[in-house]
Amino acid sequence: MSREPQIILSSQDLQRLERLLDSVSPDAAPGLAALRRELDRAEVVEPDAMPADVITMNSTARFVDEISGREFELTLVYPDDMHLTHGTVSILAPIGSALLGLSVGQSIDWALPGDRTTTLRILAVTYQPEAARKRSP
Repeated sequence: MSREPQIILSSQDLQRLERLLDSVSPDAAPGLAALRRELDRAEVVEPDAMPADVITMNSTARFVDEISGREFELTLVYPDDMHLTHGTVSILAPIGSALLGLSVGQSIDWALPGDRTTTLRILAVTYQPEAARKRSP
């Protein structure tokens, strides 16, 4: 990935992800080093201070492929939750760790098969657990 936009991470996600990193073998998840780099460079905030337009764990976001114009949604999940629904991406996948902490309007390069890349731009965070907790009584 050629660009590294500023990312924001909740302290709760940071704690959970550090536990995940400690429990997974690098052989089982080659994306661990990339995730560690993302965690190390993130601005960390308390969950109640998380802006609602940031992708956190278990957030669903709407994207546009800037090359094809195709729009789609993905939910960023822990590896154990990959089975929950179509459209999930594991935090241990390279695209998963790249999405963590990005906000609406930011873009990332995404590697495709055949040594191709595309650029994904975040259009909206349609669900974020931290924002949902703030709205519930």
